[in-house]
Amino acid sequence: MSTSKSMTTYSQVLNLLPDRGYGNELNIKRAGASFDGSETLYQPEQLKIVKTYRFEGESDPADMAIIYLIHSESGEKGFILNAYGTYSDEDNQHYDEFIKRVPIEEIEGIEL
Repeated sequence: MSTSKSMTTYSQVLNLLPDRGYGNELNIKRAGASFDGSETLYQPEQLKIVKTYRFEGESDPADMAIIYLIHSESGEKGFILNAYGTYSDEDNQHYDEFIKRVPIEEIEGIEL
């Protein structure tokens, strides 16, 4: 029996992010990470993960993803979308090392 009728897809969550102030994606590169539209380069210790949403596709491995809501120490907000499983972000060799070093400080009340 499936209980997914009340579940939200990650594409629905991504569509809600801009209205909640999290519309800019964080792009991770060798030298650090920056939000879309920003030239500020952050190191993991200058960011924090404030909310995590995990999605597991019942019938499609392409639906396996995690969305991290991110705050920077300067007040910028955004997100990281990370596919895992078959469609993981293995092409970005700096991703795993970077994201493991970002502190997690969940904030209650952030609901999408």
